[in-house]
This record gives sequence, structure tokens and C-alpha cells, in this order.
Amino acid sequence: MLRLLDLENQHCSLKLVYTLSDALKNDPERIKLAQELTLDESRPHMGLKGRHGLFGSDEWWNSIYSKKMKLKFVSGVISRTYYSGMDSDRRNNAYELTLADGSLHQEGFYYNDTKDKYLYEIGKKVLIVYAQDELKKDNGRGKYSETPIEIAISYDIVPLETKPANKLLQRIKKSFAFFTR
Repeated sequence: MLRLLDLENQHCSLKLVYTLSDALKNDPERIKLAQELTLDESRPHMGLKGRHGLFGSDEWWNSIYSKKMKLKFVSGVISRTYYSGMDSDRRNNAYELTLADGSLHQEGFYYNDTKDKYLYEIGKKVLIVYAQDELKKDNGRGKYSETPIEIAISYDIVPLETKPANKLLQRIKKSFAFFTR
């Protein structure tokens, strides 16, 4: 099977812990419900547009691997794990990534094998690729549904690699330094 994430050139060893294709093999109902909502014209504000094929179909997967559908790649280091939700199970099930530019990205734990949930630890590098599938209607949060396609986590703790601040941020810092003298 094709892979979207580059696990080889990362300066650390990574394990692919989640693939949507494996998750969907165990949950065909998810495909059925998503496709039904896409095709339901009585719900014009709900579901996917289907421009790149129905969710989970061969056409949809071909749109992802040929990169006709927009993809979003995220890479960072886990800076926090936490519990998210309202159920009675209060174990950590979400994490925050610090990205190279210093911004933060939140995501839930995804794994195909339950023993891999223990890889979600502070200091581990995470790579994620999302399919950005168009929604029928912009719901105020953006016009795309972001579905994780693959997630990989490093075996070991890694240092956060940050990029130098952009020029605007450098100018702002210089301005504040002037006022604090």
C-alpha cells in the first residue's frame, strides 16, 4: 500500500500507528453513513461534497494518493497529553503538538492497535497527514473536513526543532526591546 508520510528522513525512528484504511476495514458502517450523508440532498448543510468521490470509495482513495484532494501535513513534538470528552473514562485521550514554528496543534489519540496508545508521550515526534475533503457547506469552521489518513510517532523522545522567527516577529521583538531599555 502507498504511504503518504515519509518515515525515513526524520532523524528518528518512527512507527506508523494509524492508517484510516485499516480503521475503515474494521468499521464499514462509518463509510456507509458518510456516503449516505453526502448523497442526502435533504441535508444541504451537512456532510461532504463528494467532489473527489464518496468517502472511502476507490475514487476517493485515488484522489488522495494522486493528491487531487488537498492534503495537510503536520509535524511536531508532543508537549502535553490530556483527557478530552465527557465520558466516565478519564484517561488521557488527546495531545497537543508544538510545531516547528512554535504554534500548537491539538489532536485525539488514533491507533489501529491498542498497545500503540502508550506511544503518545510528551517529547515524542508525531507526523500526521490529513485529507481535506470539501464540505457541502462552510459550517463556520472552514470549508473542509480534516480526516487523519496516517499518523506516525517516534519511539524515542526527540528535541523540538524550531525554525528561526519570521522577519515580522523579529521586528516586533526589537520594538519591545527598545521600550524596555
